[in-house]
Amino acid sequence: MRPDYKEPNPTQRLLITGAAGFIGYHLSSRLLKEGYTVYGVDNLNDYYDVRLKECRLEQLKQNANFHFQYGSIADRKVVTEAFEKGCPDVVVNLAAQAGVRYSIENPDSYMESNVIGFYNILEACRHSYDKGRHPVAHLLFASSSSVYGDQKKTPFSVNDSVDRPVSLYAATKKSNELMAYAYSHLYGIPSTGVRFFTVYGPYGRPDMAYFGFSEKIRRGEPIKIFNNGDMYRDFTYVDDIVEGIARMLNNPPVSNETGDRYKIYNIGNNRSVRLMDFIETLEEALGKKAKKEYYPMQPGDVYQTYADVDDLMQDFDYRPLTDIKEGLRRFVDWFGGWVS
Repeated sequence: MRPDYKEPNPTQRLLITGAAGFIGYHLSSRLLKEGYTVYGVDNLNDYYDVRLKECRLEQLKQNANFHFQYGSIADRKVVTEAFEKGCPDVVVNLAAQAGVRYSIENPDSYMESNVIGFYNILEACRHSYDKGRHPVAHLLFASSSSVYGDQKKTPFSVNDSVDRPVSLYAATKKSNELMAYAYSHLYGIPSTGVRFFTVYGPYGRPDMAYFGFSEKIRRGEPIKIFNNGDMYRDFTYVDDIVEGIARMLNNPPVSNETGDRYKIYNIGNNRSVRLMDFIETLEEALGKKAKKEYYPMQPGDVYQTYADVDDLMQDFDYRPLTDIKEGLRRFVDWFGGWVS
């Protein structure tokens, strides 16, 4: 644990972008229950079923401490208004165009949201330090395990080189890390990047494999399995992601050897599960076998992800603990109500 570690502080005002998204919803819900005031921003795009985003949003709106602004962070006016009205102490940027394979089909949306949008967030953080304004004490932003590319060394450490992304999505996430470092260095913005590893759980994203598999298995339709199921993922339950972020909120990076207040962390389950084993566990939770079709590896996919979380343990005395069997059981319990 960091010697200067500070417990969560619910008096802090939070701006969470992507608040109606998967992780954004779970993080907002957790923090609202703890007494935080959350100003959420989301454009509710139709990358996947908007009804799911609307369902998450309606639940958040039941808390009087939640304030919502509709709009895209790629729109400078939306971001400016959010900072002016929210006056955030901490900004958590989770808004992004997600998905590795979709980045091959529709690269424009990744440049708009992940690059231009994040630039607007950084500029707003920078100008929060202008005279008479409310300075942002900590910027946290979502990165991804995709930045590691198809490297063979495991587990993936934040000290590894990540200069060879194999998808545009990964390249935009790496660019976020570089942009945040530059702004932290130039303008003194305390910034933390978090590399998420294959997040799953209730209210999850329908474009993720486990969600799509569940829908097809329920309907008796075949599921597509790439590389004969010989791929490994560090599946991380969403509550474990939220716990990690919650511990970071009130603990911006201290100055490093160059004087910069900037750091990157992995949040992953610290174990790699073979895809076929994952599917068998999902079948068990659903109580139904899948019809399987096998396909070669897809462009942009990587063979394995596996998180080294030593820094997370060292600074926050935390590592994700939810095993895949328990996590999928919780997802299936929710999924049954969603599709009924």
